[in-house]
Amino acid sequence: MNKLITLLLKGLVAVLPIGLTVYLIYWLLATGEAIAQPLLLLLIPDALYFPGLGLIASLAMLVLIGFLVNLYGFRYLVKLSHNIFERIPLVKSIYGAIKDMMMVFNLAEKKEMKSVVAIEWNGAQVIGFITGEQTGQQLFGEQNLVGVYVPLSYQIGGMTLYISRDRLTELDIGVEEAMRLALTAGVQSRAKS
Repeated sequence: MNKLITLLLKGLVAVLPIGLTVYLIYWLLATGEAIAQPLLLLLIPDALYFPGLGLIASLAMLVLIGFLVNLYGFRYLVKLSHNIFERIPLVKSIYGAIKDMMMVFNLAEKKEMKSVVAIEWNGAQVIGFITGEQTGQQLFGEQNLVGVYVPLSYQIGGMTLYISRDRLTELDIGVEEAMRLALTAGVQSRAKS
């Protein structure tokens, strides 16, 4: 019986990550299509609509918005909407969490956030990401403190510490791999060759 349960768990470990990933991608695509379809049918005749057009239109809209964000007037409107969302009591918590989550997943894209470091913390080494060199200088002046984001395992969250640069040890590891290690509590999802 134990052998059967062990085999069952091994099968689950093998199938679950693949199944959930495929389902999440399917859900995102289906949701994009379902949201865009009624809007498109208001603009074009039913005969011109085909499955997938809503998804194509959604992606095109996101590209257009990405382009518009670079324009001064549109950037002002986005900033204004940020300020409005950050003032509404319950909405600001949800909005802030989503905005922070997007920043965490965008760490690899930011030039300022390329360094992966280790911090000695009560005799242990903790993985962190340098995020705010200029902010540390602005807040703490000549103390040479650097903002380091420390993600928490299995959570979307973490903390920002301002630490003296001489207490940091740069690690020779990519941001994406370090984030995976930190978020999964060091569990390796693939074997190194």
